[in-house]
Amino acid sequence: MVKMSGSQALIQGLWSEGVRAIFGIPGGQIMPVYDALYDSEIRHILARHEQCAAHMADGYARASGHPGVCMATSGPGATNLVTGIATAYADSSPIVAITGQVAKPFIGKDAFQECDTIGIVTPITKYTLQPMEANEIPEAIKKAFLIASTGRPGPVLVDIPRDVQTGVSDISIPDKVEVRGYKPHVKPHPLQIERAADLLLNADKPMIWSGGGVIIANAAPQLRAIAELLLAPVVTSLIGKGSFPENHPLSLGPIGMHGRPEANKMVCETDCLLAVGVRFSDRSTGRFEEFCQDASIIHIDIDPAELGKNKKPNLPIVADVGIALNELLAAIKRKLAKREETAWSKRVEEIKEQFQNSSFGESKGYQPQIVEKIREILPSNGILTTEVGKNQMWGELYYKVIEPRTWITSTGLGTMGFGFPAAVGAKVAKPDVPVVDLAGDGSFRMTENSLAVCVDEHIPVTVVILNNSSLGMVEQWQRLFHDRRYSAVKLSGSPDFVKLAEAYGAQGFRAQSIEEFEKVFKEAIKSDVATVIDCPVAPEEDVFPFVPPGRGLKDILYGAESA
Repeated sequence: MVKMSGSQALIQGLWSEGVRAIFGIPGGQIMPVYDALYDSEIRHILARHEQCAAHMADGYARASGHPGVCMATSGPGATNLVTGIATAYADSSPIVAITGQVAKPFIGKDAFQECDTIGIVTPITKYTLQPMEANEIPEAIKKAFLIASTGRPGPVLVDIPRDVQTGVSDISIPDKVEVRGYKPHVKPHPLQIERAADLLLNADKPMIWSGGGVIIANAAPQLRAIAELLLAPVVTSLIGKGSFPENHPLSLGPIGMHGRPEANKMVCETDCLLAVGVRFSDRSTGRFEEFCQDASIIHIDIDPAELGKNKKPNLPIVADVGIALNELLAAIKRKLAKREETAWSKRVEEIKEQFQNSSFGESKGYQPQIVEKIREILPSNGILTTEVGKNQMWGELYYKVIEPRTWITSTGLGTMGFGFPAAVGAKVAKPDVPVVDLAGDGSFRMTENSLAVCVDEHIPVTVVILNNSSLGMVEQWQRLFHDRRYSAVKLSGSPDFVKLAEAYGAQGFRAQSIEEFEKVFKEAIKSDVATVIDCPVAPEEDVFPFVPPGRGLKDILYGAESA
């Protein structure tokens, strides 16, 4: 044991967990920790808003696979983290949030900047801890990282009163901790694996639905091997893009409201669906009762709460996705020598040919071309984050993700303003690959102040703004379903995003054609300065195809005329 303060113990604990970067903002009730941080080798990235700090930690976690860390003071500092924490919770992203709290004697006294942080975040975190003595901090940190990164990952918050930070005690950093009652189930039952293999091998039209759980488990190679053995087409959830290479002949792309039409059509025809690491979100399935109503469903997930929550599977398997797919692959290999081309695989080829080079809506405009050009220029390991809105939907439809952890987007919560700070976090995690945020002008305005972070901390990300001077996705729904009654969606032309970027010390370009975009985008991703590319686009260029809210996947709209 070594005599040290609680703050020093916190920093040592973080260092022992491999933390080399923290995203945060200091304040009165976390200042002792920042004082201890001053003497450490951990890099601190000073965010300009705590929400952005949480998104940066989230982007870091999704790009690297290791928990990201954000930090804030009590009261408004902690509450500003909430949107970022909820976003990470909805998408099963492992972040550890550390908040300062007023000193113990002042808790419950309405002290300055006091709030019940634990009470506020409990519904949107996997776990919370509040060490009440300095010597409890190392164990709390160890538990936080264990819980955040194992089982189904998720955010964990550690709230530390100020006098606990300053308290001095004989403290040791534990090598290992146990959390009573916390034993994530990881091994599938062997009989269930055998049953799953039989169902898939006996199906005429087997299909795989791959989700974010496959990426989290680093199980993309096993999933690909199973698909190739079965000649089974693969669709993904929005967050699962990258779990199977979208340039593979068996890939049909994402399903759902803004999924690929070939994916939505074929999932309606399958007779056996292997759903892996997905949560049967309504945005993916459409109307639950119509989804795969004639198919056998095998659902593999590490979280038992997901099995049957929205759609009852014929065969539920609670297991670590990586272990389960390993064992399923072995079982299929034992039972199947080689599968030849089938009527089902020919049908998949036909549908792909029908849709993959099709245009949808009134025109195939500038926006899809920009997205396709980004894919053409970015290397396969380049990272694309998105905001939420039309930009995200165009990305879902037209950006083919090749490798896991190179597509980062807010799916469960659908958080506008997520993509840019997430890109900053991803670039800190992966400094050697280009990182691009695909943005809308509405969402970029929400967290544009992270440009200051990029410039001050030398984090050269590229932001591509599809600028339609509106809240485009809401406007599209109002156009199609509310008789063009545009309520509170029009944004003015301000600010000038080129001048805005330059005001922060970043680069700004405007591209009004695909040729201009290609030129400046190539320059941007090689630059050592953050860059904003403003791309004015037509406000009424809608995203098609899509499935209207509350409808089934068969009810695809290919243009405004079918709405």
